[in-house]
Amino acid sequence: MTKQSPLPISLALLFSLLHATALAALSPATAPAQSPPTPSTAAPTTPLIPTLPQPPPTDNTPGATDIASILGQTNSFNIFLRLMKTTQLINQLNSQLITIKSGGLTILAPEDGAFSELPPGFLNTLSDGQKLKLVQFHVLPDFVSSASFDTLTNPVRTLAGNKPGKVELEVISYGGSVNISTGQVNTTINGIVYMDKHLAVYKVGKVLLPSEFFPAKKKTIVAAPTRAPAPVTETVRAPEPAKVKPSSSEESSASSTQVVPTVTSGGIRIGVSGTWVLPLVLGVVFVGFLKP
Repeated sequence: MTKQSPLPISLALLFSLLHATALAALSPATAPAQSPPTPSTAAPTTPLIPTLPQPPPTDNTPGATDIASILGQTNSFNIFLRLMKTTQLINQLNSQLITIKSGGLTILAPEDGAFSELPPGFLNTLSDGQKLKLVQFHVLPDFVSSASFDTLTNPVRTLAGNKPGKVELEVISYGGSVNISTGQVNTTINGIVYMDKHLAVYKVGKVLLPSEFFPAKKKTIVAAPTRAPAPVTETVRAPEPAKVKPSSSEESSASSTQVVPTVTSGGIRIGVSGTWVLPLVLGVVFVGFLKP
């Protein structure tokens, strides 16, 4: 039995290895894996309603809302809270929040510093009915979130009533702020005191005074100056010449020469009176002698 040489086997293995290396060199390189493109994020837009300071966390369980506790947390709304208590409005609002199922209330609360800007003794001059109307003027009968002020339709109705131009508000959201006007006071919303699903309490910079408290001033009508009457010009007439009354002698002479006709049954007889009778008779006789 002849012994087989291992050389052909080694050559076959070497040839196979070289062939595999050549094929690997000729194949295209595998491209590196690319990460998926990152989507571009849009630039944030500035909201119309400003982002107000967030209120502290509160209990939102039903029936737990108490306006007195909310306003008393910061110890900055003592005067406004006292007015709400003396007018009994706070009890009405708390009862409404307990039974409410949809909608809500919005309270615009002025701080104690805002009341100090009122004329001295102003609150003492108000009657009990006016104090109630003043507090009602700071409450909206609808829930308005901080992002919904630009959806309000002016004039905005309050709990004080719906007298046009008397107990209504003008609310304008513009330039990153919420402005409120009563016709007598202009102010802004400075922050959120409290907010849940049915109640929003905002801090305002001034006490909102309704125009109803300020009667309209009567316009003084100034009469136009009257012109002085034009001078009356009188036409001066020349004096009429005085009538000269004839003297008694001239009157007698005129009456002496007057011929007075006398009507008789047979004709007209002319009678002459006066001192000229004799000469007239003599003239007639003389004419009679001259006739042939």
